[in-house]
Amino acid sequence: MTVSTPQLESATAEEVVAYAVERFHPRLKTACSFQKEESVLAHMLARQAPDARLFVIDTGVLFGETLKTWKRFEERFPELRFEAVDASSGPGNAPWTQQNCCGEAKVAALNSALSSGADAWITGIRREQSPTRADAAKLEQDQKRGIWKLNPLADWSDRDVWSYIFKHDLPYNPLHDAGYESIGCEPCTLPGSGREGRWAGEDKTECGLHVE
Repeated sequence: MTVSTPQLESATAEEVVAYAVERFHPRLKTACSFQKEESVLAHMLARQAPDARLFVIDTGVLFGETLKTWKRFEERFPELRFEAVDASSGPGNAPWTQQNCCGEAKVAALNSALSSGADAWITGIRREQSPTRADAAKLEQDQKRGIWKLNPLADWSDRDVWSYIFKHDLPYNPLHDAGYESIGCEPCTLPGSGREGRWAGEDKTECGLHVE
């Protein structure tokens, strides 16, 4: 089934991924943080574009469990290309700090990943994750970078994600089983529902990657 742009909001996640591949591949990249949403997206991409490109923003302080999940993804999806983008230091090669990672360094890494051969990118954003994501569309213009942004799982629930993972026996980050619904860097992330475990103790739910 070919889906047109106006139909995307009512399209399934698989149809949105198919649209992205048909319209943008190979100038299409997918953000990958090895959370449960990326388990789903990697599987969908492997089915429709086995040579698809995914990029990982590596802050140098990712959980050991996340690094092991990375390896499991590569074993399960050997044809997908996982590109590491360094965000381990701030401006002027300053050492890692929470501010550097979640501010200029991490956003700079994203810009670097998307400035090299991308006309569109796919994310694992879901509307129920936080109020800041409640209005996410399945296709939107990334105004900052002048490219398209697709959120195939925008209308999925947490249950939808897990049902897909278990149905297809997909690898996923074991930290989810330990109460981490959202997984970032080890120094800043605690168990919690939604995104409340990210930057625990702070009034913050976004690192800047998805803020226009």
